[in-house]
Amino acid sequence: MPAKAAISGQVKPNFPKNPIVMGKLGSAYGLRGWLRVFSSTEKAAGIFDYQPWFIQRAAQWQHVALEEWKHHGQDLLIKVKAVDDREAASRLTSLEIFVDVTQLPPLETGDYYWKDLIGCQVTTTCGYQLGKVVAMMETGANDVMVVQANLNDAFGIRQRLLPFLDGQVIKKVSLVAQHIEAEWDPGF
Repeated sequence: MPAKAAISGQVKPNFPKNPIVMGKLGSAYGLRGWLRVFSSTEKAAGIFDYQPWFIQRAAQWQHVALEEWKHHGQDLLIKVKAVDDREAASRLTSLEIFVDVTQLPPLETGDYYWKDLIGCQVTTTCGYQLGKVVAMMETGANDVMVVQANLNDAFGIRQRLLPFLDGQVIKKVSLVAQHIEAEWDPGF
């Protein structure tokens, strides 16, 4: 059953001041301008809780006004206002969906958004510099930090994968200092 997006009647926003990627527009679906959507939210349909959406084309921000959305099997489909045929929908394929970071809900103590962990320096509890968090991955069991090792790493390691297990591996996180302390063997 389709759900109407509750954006109409609002002032059209100019652009997100602090953009964050929430998903991606997929391939065109059908002949009437529908598109598949790939969500980066924990629950796929949660992407619709964050409004307004923006895309970036030719280095310009564009507001995406949703007309409606629906589930179709495993897919999420959207209908964008003023996109009424397959050709127009195809021009939006593969564009990332952005929202302003202020749309994200506050977290409880000890929880972190991946975007805040990326860029943090990681050291062991003994002070060895493991490197910098360049990405995060979800494995099902736990999140994993992808740590790019320093160029002069004594062990010749280029990249480390550290499980983000609070208390076990992750001993301390300071987002202000952009630093994470981990209980980890630097040779691994």
